[in-house]
Amino acid sequence: MKTIIITINTSWNIFNFRVGLLKTLQKKGYKIVCVAPLDDYSKKLEELGFEYYEIKMNNKGTNPIEDIKLIRDYYALYKKINPDVILQYTIKPNIYGSIAARLLDKNVISNISGLGTVFLNDNFSSKVARWLYKVSLVKNKVFFQNTEDKNLFVQNNLVKEYQTDLLPGSGINTDIYKAVENIVPNEKLTFMMIARLVRDKGIGEYIEAIKIIKQKYKNIEFKLLGSLYSGNPTAVSETELQSWIEEGLINYLGHSDDVMSEILKVDCVVLPSYREGLSRVLLEAAALAKPIVTTDAPGCKDVVDDGVNGFLSKVKDAKDLALQIEKMIHISLDDRKLMGKKSREKVIKEFDEQIVINKYLQCIDNLYNKTL
Repeated sequence: MKTIIITINTSWNIFNFRVGLLKTLQKKGYKIVCVAPLDDYSKKLEELGFEYYEIKMNNKGTNPIEDIKLIRDYYALYKKINPDVILQYTIKPNIYGSIAARLLDKNVISNISGLGTVFLNDNFSSKVARWLYKVSLVKNKVFFQNTEDKNLFVQNNLVKEYQTDLLPGSGINTDIYKAVENIVPNEKLTFMMIARLVRDKGIGEYIEAIKIIKQKYKNIEFKLLGSLYSGNPTAVSETELQSWIEEGLINYLGHSDDVMSEILKVDCVVLPSYREGLSRVLLEAAALAKPIVTTDAPGCKDVVDDGVNGFLSKVKDAKDLALQIEKMIHISLDDRKLMGKKSREKVIKEFDEQIVINKYLQCIDNLYNKTL
């Protein structure tokens, strides 16, 4: 039986976003092995019939000694499991897992789902990360989730054009993520931002835009769903978050394992991110027939046709974000419903999970036929 390893920086990520692909590969006769740090979802992966191996990984920092150990651990696991193909996601598996795989001459498919601070900043650590990408991805097939990210890697000579291809994110199962009809309208028009609480997601602009809106309108509610992310250099502090709550700016929901239910409760989803691979939050919101306000940034603008299923604002511009939210306030309930309908239509046409699965199946088949 041919073996495929999938490795990501959390078991949670595999369970929530990759199970559809893994089940399809399993039905095709592949043995599936999951490699990720231990968390509450590791056991759930085993319950689905996949093998699981723990790998220790520090997701919140760069420590050369830890990273060398990570290469060693990947090497030991890959040698033991002896996979035919390795699927890698997120920065550390993509870099350090690829170095280990190259030493063992293994077939690797990498997925660059977002650039994080690697290209948003030009500091020493970002330069090192780019160099590591160049060294590690040299023999991989590399999927990107938007054209801008792909072009950046090619233009910076981190990968060759022939290595690359585009994917519509992780794909959305539109049979699971679907609109619910006849929901009673909210007493207050309700907006929600869903993101880890870091500056790069546009949390500062969201708060400033809320202040502008609340000076003009009384019957509007703003929600915030997402976890504090201590250790990230742009993380929001707990003190700062508490001040927003006490000022009455936001209804803070914390972390949720049922994001779908929370999206269904609101009128519009907002994401003022500076850059994404392809925003999963926006795809889920669109599949659930919600209109969207987001930035004209890679990985965000891909999900929104401006004026059709939402509105686009300028990046890092709280005043323009407030203006786009205000546009949503002024349109009628029927027009918001129509925008939501257009959102779902766009997801079905461009971002359905089966599109992603078919790309992977073709790529894996090409690897076996040595036509990468």
